[in-house]
Amino acid sequence: MHVPPFITIPQARQIIRDHVKPGRVEQVGLVEALGRVAAADLRSDINVTPFDDSAMDGFALRCADLAQASQDSPVDLVVVAHLGAGSVFDGTLAPGQCARIMTGAMVPTGADAVVRIEDVALPSEDPGAGGVGEAVRFVKPVALGTAIRKAGEEAKAGDVVVKAGQVIGAAGVGLLAACGNLEVPVYAKPRVGILSVGSELTSASQVPEPGMIRDSNSWAMRANVISAGGIPVFYGQIPDDYQQIKDAYQRAAAECDLVVSTGGACMGDFDLTGAVLAELGQVHFHRVNMRPGKSQPFGMIGDVPAFVLSGNPAASTVGFELYVRLAMRILEGHSQLDRPTLTAHIASDVRKKDPRLFMERGFLTQTDDGRLQVELFRKQSSALFGALHQANCLVVIPEGLEGLSAGDPVTCVLTCADESVPLRSTFDGGLSR
Repeated sequence: MHVPPFITIPQARQIIRDHVKPGRVEQVGLVEALGRVAAADLRSDINVTPFDDSAMDGFALRCADLAQASQDSPVDLVVVAHLGAGSVFDGTLAPGQCARIMTGAMVPTGADAVVRIEDVALPSEDPGAGGVGEAVRFVKPVALGTAIRKAGEEAKAGDVVVKAGQVIGAAGVGLLAACGNLEVPVYAKPRVGILSVGSELTSASQVPEPGMIRDSNSWAMRANVISAGGIPVFYGQIPDDYQQIKDAYQRAAAECDLVVSTGGACMGDFDLTGAVLAELGQVHFHRVNMRPGKSQPFGMIGDVPAFVLSGNPAASTVGFELYVRLAMRILEGHSQLDRPTLTAHIASDVRKKDPRLFMERGFLTQTDDGRLQVELFRKQSSALFGALHQANCLVVIPEGLEGLSAGDPVTCVLTCADESVPLRSTFDGGLSR
């Protein structure tokens, strides 16, 4: 039997980058675009704001009127308008006039500064004093443009306000609304076909018969797909039967943007999924020099990426994290493809009897003196979900047989943080570029 060679994590991730391309583009409503990647430059149709407006509550006036104002020689101006947000003064301020104005209101023609209300002497202590027809007093000059937000300060008509490739956040939604973009082109959420392979699997709703286990992987895969921004499509539990696996793969590849299966990834007598992938498409790697999950073929069925992950729950989830999530982010148009990594000090000794690179489940904390420390969970079995559920990072234990001593620096992949967080360690294990 031919045994495919091992490749490294960096090599595997680079192969995925080389073969997976950005996916479909769709036009969606603005709120639906939240968290999605813009597929084109988005421009403003108007100046934002469309007019000069007041940055505070106060009085709009002509700077020249206050040029000689002082405590000894105050200047009185007559209020000719009371302007709230949305109101407009039809005239032009003449010398000796001012307008009482509220934040956000359009600055009247002729005014070139706003003096905040706290710096103005009103005719009386009545909060309503200083209305239209009354005089208010100023005791110092004001600089040109004070407290005026200029038209087009956010954007001018025709300006690109969101660039192609940028993720649209909540503030981006508001910006696009202000600029008239209520329907926007974004990369589509990839439809991810999920196959759960194994004759030993039974529904999670049933108590397993002897020799059977509940299918938990498909539930974890659906959750992983949603957390990575995709739409999961489950094709059921499939026994270790070549034709049934092939039929399910063909259907998923025809209906989805990406296919991921769990189970049948190794080279045992009943591990058939890798062979199915080889028949239907082109396999670009089979085995990665890592633990958990050394056997996890990746290939393309036409232009659809396909991943065969381990049937062991922790191994399949780590495989998703390192490889499937990467492919999904490419399909979604993201430019930031890697989880943030940082260096921490390991809390206890690590013994190592396997030369593969380990991706151990860990919990990162900060000590009272500001030192970053990571503790590995005791149970690191590839068959267990528990440590992954509690972990906030994957800890990289390098290739080789040498272990680590407490206090040694290690690289931690922050599975609790989005790829957009700009943290990188100096270790290039394929987890940073």
